[in-house]
Amino acid sequence: MNASQADHRAEIAVIGAGIGGLAAAVRLAAAGADVMLLDRHDWPGGKMRAVSSPAGPVDAGPTVLTMRPVFEALFDAAGERLDDHVTLIPQPILARHWWRGGPQLDLHSDSAQSAEAIGDAFGASAAREFLAFDTLMGAALDAFEAPMMRAARPDALAAAYRSLTRPGIWPLIAPGRTLEGLLRARFTEPRLRQLFGRYATYVGGIPSRTPAVLGLIWRAEAAGVWAVKGGMSSLAQALAALFVQLGGRLCLGTPVARFEVSGDTLSGLILADGRRIACRQAVFNGDPEALRAGLLGAGAQRAVGRAATTPRALSARVWTFAAKVSGLPLLHHNLLLADDARDEFVPLARNQAPVMPTIYICAQDRAAPAEAAGMERFQFILNAPACSPDSHADPHAEAATCLTPTFDRLSRFGLTFTPIPTAANLTTPAEFASLFPGSQGSLYGRSPHGTLAPFLRPTARTRITGLYLAGGGAHPGAGVPMAALSGMHAAAAALSDRTSVSTLRQTATPGGILTRSATTAPARFR
Repeated sequence: MNASQADHRAEIAVIGAGIGGLAAAVRLAAAGADVMLLDRHDWPGGKMRAVSSPAGPVDAGPTVLTMRPVFEALFDAAGERLDDHVTLIPQPILARHWWRGGPQLDLHSDSAQSAEAIGDAFGASAAREFLAFDTLMGAALDAFEAPMMRAARPDALAAAYRSLTRPGIWPLIAPGRTLEGLLRARFTEPRLRQLFGRYATYVGGIPSRTPAVLGLIWRAEAAGVWAVKGGMSSLAQALAALFVQLGGRLCLGTPVARFEVSGDTLSGLILADGRRIACRQAVFNGDPEALRAGLLGAGAQRAVGRAATTPRALSARVWTFAAKVSGLPLLHHNLLLADDARDEFVPLARNQAPVMPTIYICAQDRAAPAEAAGMERFQFILNAPACSPDSHADPHAEAATCLTPTFDRLSRFGLTFTPIPTAANLTTPAEFASLFPGSQGSLYGRSPHGTLAPFLRPTARTRITGLYLAGGGAHPGAGVPMAALSGMHAAAAALSDRTSVSTLRQTATPGGILTRSATTAPARFR
């Protein structure tokens, strides 16, 4: 590319408008930087996307917001209030659980209410065991949130020190101690072991291989769950609008072909249509494996090492559709648990899709207190393995084999959906792999398995000077609040590495939402 072809320039480019990229872009723009945010898709949010249905847009990714203070801090850094941009609906019942032929169990944001519900379902001893587990996980969250989750780089020494100062925490980080082992020691009721073991899947893991300390995810969720009015995609749209309000340039439908790297330093990026963006800093909010695999040019391949991206975490089969439902009294979050945890996790450990998995059901229109009526929006999530790098799976064939068993199983629980969705309503791991290059369909990045897994995930700074990482594939990990924190870490790293940072927010040049143009520069869309 010669100088005449460098038709755009930015102080900092952010590639990928997922939650990590949005968080980084907002923080950078709020600090006064000239930021261009690009995404290959036509929507902001990445995996936090929605698909159309006869009842309106259906969330096809994350379904609720947790760790609310993370987002309050993000909006506060921009001089705004979270509540002025999105409407959050608290969910006092975290989820409703069913076992075929067994009890219905609600878990609450209030621990005493959860203990009472567990006691009613499984007896007083189970309730006492839950309270002891809940207390331990609360202490674990308190011990590890600052040095492991909120720190720009996980601090093993600080985590070890904090664990030593809190009773019972040290065994959670013992080498080889798994979540499954912890739950066997803590619960005599196998169905409670199964229920809390599922928190491993929140980060794409299997309980028998996930470190015990990740049981603290339960306490992070119990600290508060909110639905977002209009769906989680509304949060992504609100962040995108805030970024533009701050003077940022949002370019949707604008895929990046490769990074330009001179020696070990970033010098710019080339778009798929051949245009060049001159920049000395860029935040990559995509799967880090895409860099290592050379999908963004040979110059960026050495940005991360193999251990930072492999092995891969789980994927999922995700149904999104609208229908009328009858049968069980569904809430916003529902779980129809497998008859035996081994029915789900033994096949997953072998990289096989389980025939009888737990089925997560989000009844999107039941987030508000008033019960929904008529056609409702639904998302089902069934855990599945990621694709192998050389996989050539036929998503249509996979959808056909998944449809009948899924809805036959729902009918055994007493649930009937009318109409039953078609294969077109299913997103398979192979399709996730296509939507998010380099991911191999994994929804959570690197696998959480193994004691050292939290320390192997890449941090914001890469081996390429000026290139930073954000998103669920980077530290501190998968999940909406974790991805947002990663974006904040990336923004902080980029700002600290600049020789001079403006302290004034840009106001002279308004931002805009840009879409790809077939001729010259992108056209602004308002």
